[in-house]
Amino acid sequence: MSFLSRIGFIETAEQEQARLAQAPEGSINHYLSTMPVTIEGWPKDLVVELPWQQPRTDQSYRVVVVPIEFRKDPPEGVEEEPLPRKRHSGSWTCAVVYSNHPSYPVGGYRIVVPAAELARGRRIDLAGVPAQA
Repeated sequence: MSFLSRIGFIETAEQEQARLAQAPEGSINHYLSTMPVTIEGWPKDLVVELPWQQPRTDQSYRVVVVPIEFRKDPPEGVEEEPLPRKRHSGSWTCAVVYSNHPSYPVGGYRIVVPAAELARGRRIDLAGVPAQA
């Protein structure tokens, strides 16, 4: 647990899981509440496979993105975010670099991905991928 979580400035992993679980069953947030955080820290420029396995969809897909630009969540009618602050707040504009999902083509396609979803993705290490001629 980080120092900021211990002093109540940022929600703990358990508080985040409980908040996400309050979303309606079948929603992405509810699905994310069942998954562990696998990427800690700032994901900019990482290669990340998004969690697209069942039960999120009726079929497993692979969607791999590179987070490019972060956007804060807009405040909900208040000047300052209440404490504890959300652990993975905001969203990222991402470039799709691989996809077998029909709605997310590769080749300059951009999507907006919640930070909580990226944090539960799988980091792809390109050092282990052989180059193709």
